[in-house]
Amino acid sequence: MVQLFGQQFTRSDLLQRIGDVSQIAGVRSMRLEDGSEAGVRLIEVRTGTGFRFNVLPSRGMDVSFAEYKGIPLSWRSCTGDVSPAFYEPEGDGWHRIFYGGMVITCGLSNVGAPCVDQGEELGRHGRISATPAESVYADGRWEKDEYQLMIQGRMRQATFWGENLTLTRRIHSRLGASWFRIEDEVENHGFSPAPLMFLYHVNIGFPLVSEESTILIPSKKTIAMDASMKAESFRELHAPLPEAPSQVFYHETASDSDGIVTVALINEKLPLGLYIRYSKDRLKNLVQWKMLGQGAYVLGIEPANCHVEGRAAERARGTLEFLPPGDRRQFDLELGVLDSEVEFREWRAKIEQLST
Repeated sequence: MVQLFGQQFTRSDLLQRIGDVSQIAGVRSMRLEDGSEAGVRLIEVRTGTGFRFNVLPSRGMDVSFAEYKGIPLSWRSCTGDVSPAFYEPEGDGWHRIFYGGMVITCGLSNVGAPCVDQGEELGRHGRISATPAESVYADGRWEKDEYQLMIQGRMRQATFWGENLTLTRRIHSRLGASWFRIEDEVENHGFSPAPLMFLYHVNIGFPLVSEESTILIPSKKTIAMDASMKAESFRELHAPLPEAPSQVFYHETASDSDGIVTVALINEKLPLGLYIRYSKDRLKNLVQWKMLGQGAYVLGIEPANCHVEGRAAERARGTLEFLPPGDRRQFDLELGVLDSEVEFREWRAKIEQLST
């Protein structure tokens, strides 16, 4: 059954009331054509509840924008959905194509600060978000009385005499839902173990982020990357300030009985909230980025299998993961909307219980 507009419909009931599913929901592919965005392929997904998000096959199958009933959920930078042709791999050149967005992927060979690791120069956050997808599939279809919305694509990160990795991404939602799920699989097609660093960079923006909002993280232990900051300040949100510092926190999180970590941001004044769920055994670290400056007013929730100080530091720490030849590694993320006082209470209680 499809839950829409406060009612439940079978496939037959719904199709009698519309000319085509695209009247209320669907998947639509298009290309941008202006300025530095020219040529970027974009897939728009609408679920029928007012939940809409855009996926960029030209940019690693990342989710560049999301909104709910006209309210933006994601923070967007000043760069726009820049074509991968403008990617600058050196140093902090990644910032020139960092559009923010709902979910941008970092990795696969480096996450965080640029560095030199065993003679290899690695730029900030790696190459995967600037890698176009191949074998892209995007469609909706009925499965009994549910209408499924699906997108899939594959990115290859390879070099002669080096790594040969593919990331296969599946993004799934359905008619009547206010969420999407990302299922990723990284495979090593080479003949040597490959360093593997992976992070989902979720960027939440105004109006969800405001001085009225509450951050809910089931944190058992929090460490500020900058030792001069208090770990407890990860909860503090305020209005934009000039030259506000970029703050990063590492959280040791609790998971539920299924091994799932849940994080939420709730703005009861709107009222609207956002939740993020992921498997802790696949993404052992939760990084929080808080940037409350003018124009850069964003809360980053970043599940990862690593830290964000670069691969050289990860190797020195002894926590650098490797993917053996022929092996595969799965990662997953679910992101969805909370839009009622009942949901706020339920999710707050759930997360606070895990925190104790």
